[in-house]
Amino acid sequence: MQSEKIIDNCRECKSTSKCFQHLFPHELDFISSKKKQLMYAQSENIFKQGAFSPYVIYVVDGLIKLHLQTGNNKRINIKIAKTGDFIGFSSVFGDSCYNFSAIALKNSVVCMIDKQALHLLMKNNSEFALRIASRNCRDENRLLEIITDLNYKHMRGKLASALLYLASDEFSDFAVFQYLTRQDIADFASISTESAIKFLKEFEKEGILKMNGKCVNIINTQRLIDIALKG
Repeated sequence: MQSEKIIDNCRECKSTSKCFQHLFPHELDFISSKKKQLMYAQSENIFKQGAFSPYVIYVVDGLIKLHLQTGNNKRINIKIAKTGDFIGFSSVFGDSCYNFSAIALKNSVVCMIDKQALHLLMKNNSEFALRIASRNCRDENRLLEIITDLNYKHMRGKLASALLYLASDEFSDFAVFQYLTRQDIADFASISTESAIKFLKEFEKEGILKMNGKCVNIINTQRLIDIALKG
């Protein structure tokens, strides 16, 4: 991790979140004084599950993998936070510790923003608060998808759902598969690495996808959707 500040003022940042675009100049100056911009190398831990959470993380540039440790060395990958996303916003509303861990999938730049400062902004700027609430609703929908997959789908269905998420338009600018191991993909599907490798080969034989090293190219999206829906 490098602690050198890259940009001091949010007004000068080209990667400022759309949420911040609705802040007044004095509010941008305030939030600038309450954040620190840091660089993380690929595979570097940003924070660990259970650690104290004084900050909300804003991804200025990069990809961050969020995962949940569930005991017995079992890990579930929850989502990938990309450029423009916030991480750990629940800390603003009372959580004193992070509920999951965050690791940089590639070299990434983040802003560590004081959670009390964000809480004050949300109290004073309703437009900002609404945009933050909208983002949190999307995160909630993602968690509901994970719960459904865990409880109602067989392994092929789980893997199909994970692949559809990772190949979605949300990540069209990032080619996320090049940063993921087969274990990472398995952890998104909540299945073993061996099972993930087996079913990936099956999907390739069935003409659903094409593998080239770490990269996975979805060829027949509709077939993958059908498998995910059937579970």
